[in-house]
Amino acid sequence: MGNTRTSPVTIIGAGLGGLTLARVLHVHGIPATVYEAEASPMARTQGGLLDIHDYNGQLALEAAGLSAEFHAIIHKGGEASRVLDQDGKVLLDEPDDGTGGRPEAPRGALRQMLLDSLPAGTVRWGHKVTAVQASGDGRHEVTFADGATVTTGLLVGADGAWSRVRPLLSDARPEYVGTCMIETYLHDGDTRHPASARAVGNGSLFAPAPGKGIFAHREADGVLHTYAILTKPREWIDAIDFTDAQAATARVAAEFDGWAPELTALITDSATAPVPRTVNCLPIGHRWDRVPGVTLAGDAAHLMAPSGEGANLAMYDGAELGKALAAHPDDTEAALTAYEEALFPRSAAAAEESLDIHLLCIDDNAPHSLVGFFTAHEQAE
Repeated sequence: MGNTRTSPVTIIGAGLGGLTLARVLHVHGIPATVYEAEASPMARTQGGLLDIHDYNGQLALEAAGLSAEFHAIIHKGGEASRVLDQDGKVLLDEPDDGTGGRPEAPRGALRQMLLDSLPAGTVRWGHKVTAVQASGDGRHEVTFADGATVTTGLLVGADGAWSRVRPLLSDARPEYVGTCMIETYLHDGDTRHPASARAVGNGSLFAPAPGKGIFAHREADGVLHTYAILTKPREWIDAIDFTDAQAATARVAAEFDGWAPELTALITDSATAPVPRTVNCLPIGHRWDRVPGVTLAGDAAHLMAPSGEGANLAMYDGAELGKALAAHPDDTEAALTAYEEALFPRSAAAAEESLDIHLLCIDDNAPHSLVGFFTAHEQAE
């Protein structure tokens, strides 16, 4: 049997939400330990660019005292966006003039910025949770794969979609919403794939159609990062052998037969094997009754359809929980109650809007419905 520790605040998951919480607690002089299943910060690539919103993600980084560091890693020009039809015709082209409220930053750099802001040893890597159980008086015991355990007076599940902490609070599990996303990458786009690079432009490309779409983003060093979105039953994607990259690519590309070659090349010319990502969500309005000594943040609390809100909300959750704990230093339950009372309606509204936007992109009127959404959003600002 491994060693046993005690910890006042234990955070499961070193994603953006868990790290923001740890940082805000540190700013307020509250020690915390983050346990992460991955072996190191470099165990896997951290994904592409994230648009960090001025009404949640940026406020979280401000609470963490990291606004200057954040502005140093912004990917300038990344807020540009364009909508194309399947023939490659540009229907909407919005440049990044530097005045938008959603600057883009690389997820990996954002995570590293948070890691660098924490005292050494705050994150314990290679700690995969295998069991969590209540041990009385609002305390919980967490068991890791190596047999080590930690007992904590406050347990925070910031451990994503398939949270091991969530079952302490809720029976809800993520469910497939009917769309899947196949991820590809083109490298040296401007040199090796100039037509596709021109189609993507300087920021985001949206090429939606009823039931499907090709969405891409220009990242640093000419990388074109793409998601092919398809409305398909789960059985369809499960039947594709993604270990056979060539056959899988051909199967996905066949769904876009007849589309402009500069768009389909974002799938067929991928420098990496295609990776399937099913879209799963927790029920909209997911909430739980107050259970002493434990709460959730980020996707563990409110997994929702991808629309750019997930990472922002995770950081905002972390910051708001950290501030609540600092405001109630002698009453953890009062802090958790205040945090959750604001969390639930905020999450429900965001989840509903995210699903609406996700489905709008590929509804029966696509791409015109998305053009209308962007135009209305611009006029409202």
